[in-house]
Amino acid sequence: MRELLMIAIGSAIVNNVVLSQFLGICPFLGVSKKTETAAGMGGAVIFVITLASLVAGVIYKFILANQALLDQGIDLRYLRTIVFILVIASLVQFVEMFLKKNMPPLYESLGVFLPLITTNCAVLGVALNNVTKDYSILEGVVNGIATSVGFFIAIVIMAGIREKIEYNDVPKRFQGTAIVLITASLMSIAFMGFSGMI
Repeated sequence: MRELLMIAIGSAIVNNVVLSQFLGICPFLGVSKKTETAAGMGGAVIFVITLASLVAGVIYKFILANQALLDQGIDLRYLRTIVFILVIASLVQFVEMFLKKNMPPLYESLGVFLPLITTNCAVLGVALNNVTKDYSILEGVVNGIATSVGFFIAIVIMAGIREKIEYNDVPKRFQGTAIVLITASLMSIAFMGFSGMI
């Protein structure tokens, strides 16, 4: 239990996928204009990363790295990246269909960024990290949940800051993308303060 808690805290806060590992920057910067949209994207990412961690872990353990196949000299582990991408793409299609049918306003507000979850390197990065760190299926799912919660925290904080920045007098040269990148940099520096926790 203690090890699972350490994985969760480490993945969510200490090694935040966006602010420490710099994965998933595209949706982080693109969808963080409004808090509601950012929360919707964060929820979709939580769902996709959690399920991708579970499904990819099961496929890797029982098919790609199956000990019976390895004993026969059949090593399918080199297919992991391709298989993980297919799993992620399928899950994103499921999320997209669900949101389009049940939550049309959120689907419209996410726009092009929803299909971009498929190419979000954070989702693939979590699945590959689970395999690289030799996590069990349970540890991989905990890592996936914690990583996606870390993404959710980062994108919602960024959206809240960006909403406040709109009402401030920002110098002309810093308006737009410049102030967003400066804000992201300062958030990253702030999250570096958690590096001694684990």
